[in-house]
Formats: sequence, C-alpha cells, structure tokens
Amino acid sequence: MVIYFSTTVQRALQILRANEQLSQLETVMAFFATFVLDSALVQQIMRWDMAILHESPWYQQILKEGEERGRREEMLSGIELALEIKFGTEGLQLMPEISQISDLDRLKAIQQGIKNMKTLDELRQII
Repeated sequence: MVIYFSTTVQRALQILRANEQLSQLETVMAFFATFVLDSALVQQIMRWDMAILHESPWYQQILKEGEERGRREEMLSGIELALEIKFGTEGLQLMPEISQISDLDRLKAIQQGIKNMKTLDELRQII
C-alpha cells in the first residue's frame, strides 16, 4: 500500500512540476501525502530542504500559533493551581469561565490578580 501511495505522489509531483501554474500546489500535495505516508518519505520524494520549509511564512504562522497555544495552556494550568492553593475548591469553580479566555494578556492579569486579591469577589471583577 505504501509503495502505491509513494508512486502516486511521485507521479503527481512530476505533473505539478511540469506545469508552472500547478507548481504552487506542491506544498498542499505534500501536506496531504503526510496523512498516508511517513513524513520522512514525503520529504525524500519531494526532495525538500526542511530549512527552506521552516523559513516559509506558512510554517512560521503554524509555529507561532502552536507556541501561543502552549503558553495559554501553561498559563491556565498555573492559574488553576494558584486558585486551588489560595482559595481551595471554591476558587476552582472559576476555571470554566477562565478557560474560555484566549487573550494571553488577560490571562496574565488574572494570574497577577490571584496573587494580589484577597477575595474571590475581587478576582471576579478582573475576570
């Protein structure tokens, strides 16, 4: 099965590269090929230099979004721990609402608020 897909990708690549208008679809084809073939095999077929791919705006955007998602998850985890330590299970009741927030600056303000606020009501005001 892998040989069939590999051969199909190679043939499609030849067609795409032969037509200047279609050559821009090479990246899209490679993306979908990784769903059925190992990424290393796709790279070998495409004869891609990964350093060039890493510099592409598309890759940089994906990387940035992944980093932001990771920071958000890390902040949410820290907020959850701080709420539990400072306010106990009552504080954890705020997590469903806080988890809906995607703005990192706002999450940072909540994190700082947990340190500075004395009551949950004070904290609710900044949420």
